[in-house]
Parts: sequence; C-alpha cells; structure tokens
Amino acid sequence: MKNLSRAVVLAALGAVLTGPAPAQGPVKKIVFIAGPKEHGDPGRHEYEKDLRELAWSLEHASNLKNIRTVVIVGRTPRDLSLLADADEIVIDGNGDWLKTETGILFPQFADTNGLTYDAETTAWLKSLDALIKQKHIGLTIFHYSMWVDNRAGRNTLLDWFGGAWIPYASHNPVDTWQVRPRSVRHPVLNGVTPWTYREEMYSRYFLFDNPGRTELLEAKPGDAKNGVAFGPVSWAYARPDGGRSFVWGGSDFHDNMHSVEAYRKFLLNGIAWTAGIDVPRGGVAAPPPPEF
Repeated sequence: MKNLSRAVVLAALGAVLTGPAPAQGPVKKIVFIAGPKEHGDPGRHEYEKDLRELAWSLEHASNLKNIRTVVIVGRTPRDLSLLADADEIVIDGNGDWLKTETGILFPQFADTNGLTYDAETTAWLKSLDALIKQKHIGLTIFHYSMWVDNRAGRNTLLDWFGGAWIPYASHNPVDTWQVRPRSVRHPVLNGVTPWTYREEMYSRYFLFDNPGRTELLEAKPGDAKNGVAFGPVSWAYARPDGGRSFVWGGSDFHDNMHSVEAYRKFLLNGIAWTAGIDVPRGGVAAPPPPEF
C-alpha cells in the first residue's frame, strides 16, 4: 500500500510539472488546383505531378502539424463551395495564351475582346474575389498561370498578388539560372540557400510601388542575351484585406522538384506562410517526395 501511494504521488507530481499536453492547433486546409497538361514536352509543365508532390511533402513534414491538402485537376472550380473552407489556394496551370488550352483561371485571350469577360465569368470572378477577401484565403501562383493578356484578368491578378507579369513585355527564357535569397528577413526564406539549375523562369515582372510586397528571391540567367543582372522572381504579399499571397516564377521542369532541395524547401515555406502557418526557423523539413 505504501509503494502504491508513493507511485500515485509521483504520478501526480509529474502531471503538475509537465502540465497537460499542448492543445492541437486548427487544421489548415490547402487546396491545390493543377491545370491539365496541355503544354510542353513530357517532364515540363507537369502541374499535377508538381502539386501532388508538394501536397505530399507538406503532409509528411516532420515539423508541421495539422495540414490537410486537396488536389483538384482542371480549371478553378465554378462551384465555390469547394473552396469556401480553404485556408489557401495554390494555382499552377495554363495562362490565356493558346486558344487550344484550358486557362487555369480565365478564358483564353482569343475568346475575349481583350478587355472584359462574358457575364457568367465576370459574375464568378466577382464571387470568387469576395470569398477570398472575406475569408482572407491565402493565394499562391506559379509560372505560366500568370500569363494573362486580358485586361480584366491581369487587373485581377494585380489586385490579388501586388505585381504583374505582362506578356510580350516581361520575360521567360529557358536558361541556367542562379537563384538567391534577397537581403530581407522573411519567414519564407527560413533555411533557404542559393541554388543553380535549368529553368524557364518568369522574370522581368512589373512591380509597381506597393508597401505590402516583399521581394524574396532574385535570379540571373547564364546567357547574357537573356539578361546580365539579378532580378526579382518571387515575392510575398500582405494583402490589404488581411490575407497573404505568394508568387513564384519557376516550376517548369518537373525533375527539379526531386533534385534541388533548396528549391523544394522554398516552395514549401511559401505555401505554409501563405496558409497562415508559422514557418519553422530552419524551414519546412520534409523527406523527398515520391514520384507521382
């Protein structure tokens, strides 16, 4: 009886010293929208593969908890109930360049008057914009998704992301790019080191003055005809509505997702931050993803 009493006392003391287990935080739902592959050779513009692997990495990260991911393949859903409880939407797909393709967000430029959209699309965009701003849904966009020539679409992206890539005025050469963090402090850059790789890099963005935007990465192409100076290729945006947005100009060659760890960490950090997750000091730690 004495031994039992001592054990009970020690257990009680242990509970007092350690306290209750920390409460689980709310689950963050991240919706990945991957456009159909209608552009590029095998191994390029593999939107679904890239996003499924990023989703897998977030759910298997050793220093993140309570993340749920959903991957949708096709254009952004017209049924907004599918997005209503999202903490973030990650967009990677086709722009509005080729009439034969499915735009990830907008109708193809050739199917419009270049200035506006049809009544149905306009109403849907207005409802989507209201949902995003009312619920402060994070927004992430990659690469070719930013090719939007229609004025209404471009103005929408400028509002959501605080900067624009303008077809035929901006730049997207395939080259060997040196990529490095800019001299700023931001959670997305936690643990991110420079890297060099072959990429079609969306660059020469039009970045009008905006205090909410923080340029994160700069890159320089290897071939002088494609540019001789480092320029911004990614940024984070604290939106006026209270939500967060993240822009990345790369993600063309799928193999880079497996072979360049710093690149993968950067994307995972950016997606986590945009969803309102605290990025760990050393960045998101996740094993290399399987090939999807």
